[in-house]
Amino acid sequence: MNMHQTGTITRGQFLRFAGIITAGLTFAPREIFAQESPVTTIIAAAAKDPVIVQLLRGNIHLLEGSGGNIAVFDGPEGKLMVDAGISVSQKKIMASLSKISTKPTKYLINTHWHFDHADGNEWVHNTGATIIAHANTKKNLSKTITVKDWNYTFKPHTKAGLPTVVFQKEHTLKFNGSAIQLRYYPPAHTDSDISVYFPSADVLHVGDTWWNAHYPFIDHDSGGNLDGMINACTQNLAMSTDKTLIIPGHGAVGNRTDLLEYRDMLVSVKEHVSKLKKSGMSLNATIDAKPTKVFDSKFGNFVLNGAFFTKLVYADV
Repeated sequence: MNMHQTGTITRGQFLRFAGIITAGLTFAPREIFAQESPVTTIIAAAAKDPVIVQLLRGNIHLLEGSGGNIAVFDGPEGKLMVDAGISVSQKKIMASLSKISTKPTKYLINTHWHFDHADGNEWVHNTGATIIAHANTKKNLSKTITVKDWNYTFKPHTKAGLPTVVFQKEHTLKFNGSAIQLRYYPPAHTDSDISVYFPSADVLHVGDTWWNAHYPFIDHDSGGNLDGMINACTQNLAMSTDKTLIIPGHGAVGNRTDLLEYRDMLVSVKEHVSKLKKSGMSLNATIDAKPTKVFDSKFGNFVLNGAFFTKLVYADV
């Protein structure tokens, strides 16, 4: 999923509407969201809440308050954004960018297609930025997509909101004296996820392949799957060291220790749910068995609780 706090909707904001997502979890997601999609709730929160700027390291900043975590790389050639947040936050994001520097935004990189990471594409492009993404991000933004677990249908972006530089596996962008490395993950959170590594600052943005200290959303309607999420964690660990700052799609900026704990949680829940399903347990019976119980106190207090996450895992094992 790509809604959030740490990158653009704050943890407090999400907790306000978490009840919508976690209520009635003995029902299918489409039933939970029958009256209101969490997408509309998240957009409303982004319209009200401030965008907060945090200096991470060197000239890499983090913007929070409009969806997923936004990274900004500033330098002599201008600014580069990783993800664009939600368009209702445009004025606040622009004000935050101006606080970092008066230089223009030359590039925008989308970590994937989801609305809380790419909804602001059009206005960022219209300020002069070139949009870069995986080819599947452009494909997904170019068509109508219904995400059933959100009870929401996304319409195609305008031409101005579509990436104009796309790649399949890897791409290197030379900007502000640094060779910024973009790398595709095989389908994980969606079929369009990429990482963005800033070698000069040793900062790695991994998009929604990691929700730090939160159960993640897996978008099955966009090709996402649990095994891909686990493999993405392995890829992220291989790309980082103990000194690397790792930016998740949602949650606080962390490190390899945090990421390893998250990966181990995914593996453990997968094994537990798989055993229950293979024993013949139905979805509701599996939820009642509470296979996430040992992790709920840490990972189940954000957008998804253990029961909802169990539903997502059950579909993939």
